[in-house]
Amino acid sequence: MVDGILGKKLGMTQIFTESGARIPVTVIEAGPCTVVQKKLAETDGYMAVQLGFGAQKAQRVNKPLTGHFAKAGQGVFRFLREVGGDVAEYEVGAQIKCDEVFSAGDVVDVVGTSKGRGFQGVMKRWNFSGGRSTHGSKFHRSAGAIGASAWPAKVFKGKKMAGQMGNEQVTVQNLEIVDVRADQNVVLVKGAIPGPKNGLVAIRKAVKAKA
Repeated sequence: MVDGILGKKLGMTQIFTESGARIPVTVIEAGPCTVVQKKLAETDGYMAVQLGFGAQKAQRVNKPLTGHFAKAGQGVFRFLREVGGDVAEYEVGAQIKCDEVFSAGDVVDVVGTSKGRGFQGVMKRWNFSGGRSTHGSKFHRSAGAIGASAWPAKVFKGKKMAGQMGNEQVTVQNLEIVDVRADQNVVLVKGAIPGPKNGLVAIRKAVKAKA
């Protein structure tokens, strides 16, 4: 069985248990994913399957990818990602649905791309407190000093400064699957996950599940 599956974040809602407890959940359209390519230890050095997700218009795919997708015979896809696991039972062209991989109560890690915030200053990006607003101060939202002149005469790598915020890969670990609705290809995950609505996410079995 593969370790994960691709999906699309649809948004957040809430459900109620039989006891009346409210649970915030993220709704993910998980699969079905098509096996486009199969990687084997004998030929590739590792075992994995390449999954295609999200229907795409054929004219938007170049010729090399068109030939690659043709081997599966399931059309063309917008996203291609590899997932590991025991892939011996899968063949090219097979479809993997969410209920084949996950069930309610499983603990998973969700990988997505965070919302892009553009170029931001240090107060928004790193939560700096900033300077005082009164008594003639001219230091309000600036970063302040970033290094010394004589030594080390440089700015250390990793210094918290203004710059691009968001639009990076984020992994949220140890989220619980509340429900799997196979008829709708939907997985309900407790809590929030990274990315905007309709953003691509990868759901995989937790690497280190909490006790």
